[in-house]
Amino acid sequence: MRYIYLVTHAEARHHVDGVVGGWYDSVLTVRGGLQAERIADVLQSRIGAQAVEVYSSDLRRASQTAERIARRFSVEVRTDARLRERSNGEADGRPQAWLDERRIPMPEDGDRLGHHDGPAGAETRLALVERLYPALDDILRRPVENQVIVSHGSASSYLIAAWIGMPMRSTDRVFFPLASGSITTLRRNDTHHSHQVISLNETAHLQPLADPPST
Repeated sequence: MRYIYLVTHAEARHHVDGVVGGWYDSVLTVRGGLQAERIADVLQSRIGAQAVEVYSSDLRRASQTAERIARRFSVEVRTDARLRERSNGEADGRPQAWLDERRIPMPEDGDRLGHHDGPAGAETRLALVERLYPALDDILRRPVENQVIVSHGSASSYLIAAWIGMPMRSTDRVFFPLASGSITTLRRNDTHHSHQVISLNETAHLQPLADPPST
């Protein structure tokens, strides 16, 4: 059996400041740090003394979450820029309202993955999946039965799609809403060689803290 614990980073400054995340390198809030410790509690209780690797986006809100997890297992965080959230280009770090006023809505049909939202420098969703799929493949080549991946909301949604073997071009309509600080557990069954989703968007460990915002 192989277990992948997919973690969305905890609450970050851009959440409370109302600005666009993407590649804007915001840090965890105090509350986010507490959330990260709660996440580490859950993973430590499930993984125990087994060997584990911790991977993370190189953006600070993700790597700071990952560092708290890694400390529990006395391992280093392996950062990978391919695990970043989708870039919003010039909108990153600006007020969310600025982006909302300029965003070009995605069409219902046509080349949805190749659709450009409008802000200069923004990534398409196709560019996002084209870096996330190989990143997950590289992680899965490692012969470790327990791996933690700390990423972002939209990016993590596409990582789930990659895990279940969805072709890249079929991801134009898929989306798994994942809250900040959530844990999604993936498992490979060695008997059936199936890739399973054991739990999706767990957030009970964050209570009695207030409900986390979407990432």
